[in-house]
Amino acid sequence: MARRRRADPGESAGRAGGGWFAPATPRILAHRGLALEVPENTIAAFEKAISAGAAYIETDVNATADGIAVAVHDPTLDRVAGRSDRIADLTLAELREVDLGGGGRFATLAEVLSAHPETRFNIDIKAEDAAAPAAAAILAAGALDRVLITSFSTKRRRATVDLLEQRPLGSRISEKQVAASASAREFVPALLAAKIGLVPLARLLLRHVDAVQIPQRIWRIRTTTPRTVRRLHAAGVEVHVWTINDPDEARHLLENGADGIVTDRVDLMLELVRTPP
Repeated sequence: MARRRRADPGESAGRAGGGWFAPATPRILAHRGLALEVPENTIAAFEKAISAGAAYIETDVNATADGIAVAVHDPTLDRVAGRSDRIADLTLAELREVDLGGGGRFATLAEVLSAHPETRFNIDIKAEDAAAPAAAAILAAGALDRVLITSFSTKRRRATVDLLEQRPLGSRISEKQVAASASAREFVPALLAAKIGLVPLARLLLRHVDAVQIPQRIWRIRTTTPRTVRRLHAAGVEVHVWTINDPDEARHLLENGADGIVTDRVDLMLELVRTPP
């Protein structure tokens, strides 16, 4: 049975993007929506996830040739449409013509945010040229308090957050308004610090973020042991684990203290956390 706790009001208020963290944990993040019989990262996939009860959607953003942020994971159409075209080389109008299967079409980030005004989004910035269009869409939607910005690249994440906080790029002002999670470059040294008990160093390394979103192992290092999770909590971040589709595996992670599960099967994970202990 899944561990549940009520979010501490003081704790969530102290984080950037307090509204994103306001609901109780565990957080179940629908990875690219719920792509059962519909294409991933589409309005239909997001609607399926929300209909299943999802409060959090994980999505990815690339930019079109005409500078529009679109919800898509890959830089090319190879996997989703069997074409070699690059997203960055096509206009939005050209992308609209691509059938993703079952009549599914690409959606802009602006459309996604406006279609689901009560939903919290975890947005992965996949390309440098997506930072400005993504920030523009979020600001236009008035969605600062319901997004968390992440990227494998520290540079891409920081560029997006700086634009959202309307400050000069690279300024490193310490006050944070927008929720963010760590890049791989930030997390790996923080993990090693946590592993050997150097919590103050881990806190220093993670000072620009509010969460870490991680696999269960990096190389041969386990990231989600109870002690490691406790130390990451002491460093001031939540721990979200990806991509978990087995309820038994998710139950174990939650019992170890994980705050969130990123999953392709949000329906199964929500059923798990709703089950009384």
